Amino acid sequence: MSEDVETAPDRDRSELEQVAETTRGADVLIVGGGAREHALAWAAHRSPRCGELYTAPGNDDMPGTRVDIAADDVAALTEFAVANAIDLVIVGPEIALAAGLVDSLTAAGVTAFGPTRDAAQLEWDKAFTRQIASELGLPSPAYAAFATSDEIDDAIAWWRALGRRIVVKQVGLASGKGVAVPLDDESCEAAIRSFFVSGGVVLEERLTGPECSLLAFCDGMTARPMPFAQDHKRLGEGDTGPNTGGMGAYAPAPVPYDPDELTAMFIQPVVDQMQLRGTPFVGVLYAGLMLTADGPKLLEFNCRFGDPEAQVLLPLLGSDLITIAEACCAGTLADAEVAIRPGAALGVVLAAPNYPAPGAPLTPANPADILISESEGTLVFRGNPGGREYTVVGLAPSLAEARTAAYEVVAQIAAPEAKYRRDIGWRANGAALSSYAAAGVDIDEGTRAVAQLKAGVESTHTPSVLGGIGAFGGTFDLSQIVTMDKPVLVASTDGVGTKVELAARAGRYDVPGQDIVNHCINDVLVQGARPLFFLDYFASSAIKAEQVAAVVNGMSMACTAGGCVLLGGETAEMPGVYMPGAFDVAGTLVGVVERDRLLPLDTIAPGDVLVGLLSSGPHTNGYSLIRKLFDWLPLDAQPAPLDRPLGDALLQPHRSYLDALARPLVDHGLIKGLAHITGGGLIDNVPRVLPANCDASITLGSWPVPPLFQLIEEVASGLPQEELYRTVNMGIGMVVVVAEHRVAELRDSINEPTWIIGSIVAGTKRVQLV
Repeated sequence: MSEDVETAPDRDRSELEQVAETTRGADVLIVGGGAREHALAWAAHRSPRCGELYTAPGNDDMPGTRVDIAADDVAALTEFAVANAIDLVIVGPEIALAAGLVDSLTAAGVTAFGPTRDAAQLEWDKAFTRQIASELGLPSPAYAAFATSDEIDDAIAWWRALGRRIVVKQVGLASGKGVAVPLDDESCEAAIRSFFVSGGVVLEERLTGPECSLLAFCDGMTARPMPFAQDHKRLGEGDTGPNTGGMGAYAPAPVPYDPDELTAMFIQPVVDQMQLRGTPFVGVLYAGLMLTADGPKLLEFNCRFGDPEAQVLLPLLGSDLITIAEACCAGTLADAEVAIRPGAALGVVLAAPNYPAPGAPLTPANPADILISESEGTLVFRGNPGGREYTVVGLAPSLAEARTAAYEVVAQIAAPEAKYRRDIGWRANGAALSSYAAAGVDIDEGTRAVAQLKAGVESTHTPSVLGGIGAFGGTFDLSQIVTMDKPVLVASTDGVGTKVELAARAGRYDVPGQDIVNHCINDVLVQGARPLFFLDYFASSAIKAEQVAAVVNGMSMACTAGGCVLLGGETAEMPGVYMPGAFDVAGTLVGVVERDRLLPLDTIAPGDVLVGLLSSGPHTNGYSLIRKLFDWLPLDAQPAPLDRPLGDALLQPHRSYLDALARPLVDHGLIKGLAHITGGGLIDNVPRVLPANCDASITLGSWPVPPLFQLIEEVASGLPQEELYRTVNMGIGMVVVVAEHRVAELRDSINEPTWIIGSIVAGTKRVQLV
């Protein structure tokens, strides 16, 4: 550089200084010492713009030189930055922003990437956040703010008047843990009272839906977003337990919006407003959003990179971090490149055993080579001893591959006592689905297959066959049974489907046995028949006596309950066809009914009423979708709103409706038709009993949707409503068609709760969801 200066005597001094400034590196100070700041230091150190790198207080795994100054020691940090001619300070934690570090640095002539204390009020004062959101009309929950403990009674009165569940928040900073989500009235009142001990309280209407994090670089005038990320705030798997600073994150999250769209909705208006208030926002503005059924709504603002969002977003940043930060500080972000690398990142937090309470730190199982190379697809960022100590990040072309990479390293380095979640990213599968076919099952292709084979099957029929393809069971005239006038045999063959994989994983082999018998009982029941005998088929890669016995025992239980004989069956050993440990269950049931009592009746007409009986779970359909949704969630997890572990909810046996419908079936004509809600859900099964000139109008919300189906609907947020109701039964396993004037009579004859879920209207043999 000195040689260049000597050969250009005709330049003035200021021009030479500008040339030198653009060619030398920027000396950078990262403020903070956690995994987020490790990620910031990692990103800065990779930059060609980086000169000397300092971290305060930093940690031993961060690149650069550690400086022993606390993140909220404003005077010491400012003095250090001035004394060492620091060109750029990047502020990590919120405590430094709330302490006014950026104000102090700016006053001393040091460039700082982060908002001033007044601008950072968006984070350190939740009441201020809600005020700004209200002024701007940002979509938000109902809320009320209370400043002092003298207002406890007013706060409780507001909550009771709201009449809905709420979220309780501390007004000030709480490291991501100043939020309570009470489950009942007693815990809600206790949370309100306890939070007033720390100062003011904000109460907010509790929203439901998947959350996402939208972070944007801001220069006081312009906001440029990063990809959507999704944090996992709860301590326990399935999003249970207390709130934490974050137990893991991934990006990009499959959100059905464009980041620019939600930036324009939630972030840019705030940037504009802060500019008008004389407190321009410079740094990263982070909007915590919930994607509700009514659209996205604002949960909170943070005024810095999130932790652990930073650990998954910064590795995806294709542009230079220092260059972007300098552009933000200079007000030139609109002209800067903010590029995003293709691929995905997923981070798993390893926490100390007592976290979120304070306690002893972890000792990594393999501390010698803790920082795994980025070229190997993983990074490990060091956090705070005794808290969230490590974030293990997997990088890959797809989220599934990134997840595998992260958990492989977790298995290598996690101490036995480490606390971490095994389900990071578990909601991503459901949000990314747009159809049941995306889970591996194409209902339309199945329908086309039936249409193509119909002619061949019907060519084998004789006059004794009374039904065609599409009925729930085949019907055969067996007039020679002398104890009946005109007996008709009704046969049904079916299989349990991919539910057997869950049963095998959980060791619940009796469930598929009950499933197949009850499924077939219901399929002949809807045509008015009672079961006579059942034949089973069991196939697996290798025969295990105990496994086969458990399956057949489940069949025996269901047959006994249904008054049906288990007549025989087949057990097949098929190595090379089935994967090790996998098995399949199928069967055929034959029932009998008098010909003049066959269902459905030909009297179904507009005005008739649809009465629903609850299912016991998904029964035996929709499990390809369900397994995709919950593939990364352990079966012993119990996410809200489940009232039992996930595995127990998914493995409830397919129920039989024989006992429930025995009395009304005796009264011939009371039931006009029955629809067993199997594959295809309400959408495809109810039309199977309709005349060509009728539709079924089904009223959503007319029955209580069980917790499991509420969770499925929440997690499968990308699935259209009609596709959802075409895939799983949503809590209704049997639909009865009855004349309007006989509804009360029917419901009185059924020995369990029933719901009026719709009616028959004029149409073209389809279902209308209303």
